[in-house]
Amino acid sequence: MNKINIVSDKNFKSKKIRLFLEKNKKKIKLKRTNLLIVVGGDGFMLHTLKKNIKSNKFFYGINSGNYGFLMNKFNYLRTIRNLSKAKKITISPLEMKVRIKNNKIKKSLAINEISVLRQSRQTANLLIKNNSKTLIKKLVSDGLLVSTPAGSTAYNMSVHGPILGLNSKKISVAPISPFRPRRWKGKTLSENSKVFIKNLDIKKRPISSVADNYEVRNAKSILIQIKKNININLLFENNKS
Repeated sequence: MNKINIVSDKNFKSKKIRLFLEKNKKKIKLKRTNLLIVVGGDGFMLHTLKKNIKSNKFFYGINSGNYGFLMNKFNYLRTIRNLSKAKKITISPLEMKVRIKNNKIKKSLAINEISVLRQSRQTANLLIKNNSKTLIKKLVSDGLLVSTPAGSTAYNMSVHGPILGLNSKKISVAPISPFRPRRWKGKTLSENSKVFIKNLDIKKRPISSVADNYEVRNAKSILIQIKKNININLLFENNKS
């Protein structure tokens, strides 16, 4: 028997949609078990995904927010039918491994992005590598953003990074307020990439590394890569890209 749960954020529109779905969920015919319907915006969806990051659930988002990049449109006539025919897209989070001053390693996962930020009034000086290849010998900036496709419409878009399709198998590396080199706009990399970031001036220019909302301060170096053994299953309308 299929197990269907529904969660929603607290706004009136979300609650109204959730009530409709609760009354009609017996009509949903799915081959997949363990479905979680998430009613809200992208922020609420990401919060729900993070909370269930190691579960084997399938997530179908219904948009009651603004942009809704991770969500499906709601329609009283078609949503139940669309749910029954939804297609799956699998995404994986980023993992950061941060080496701090005492050489200890701290780890965390991010569904959206990992941001490397200056920790003082002075700009950060960063060496950036992709695997063994040097991308930038010295980036002088407010920081650097490494984003998943799921996070590409959030902070990444505000720093002029590219919007990535959820099944693009890419990650975005984008500078935050670059001072030098000014013309470097960042890079779109394969999901197999290992992004290595080194603080070139630890004493004078400290940096922090933030995985979604988890911060590690006084980072000496950061290694970022896709955590491929964690799969998050999103469901979308069959006729939508």
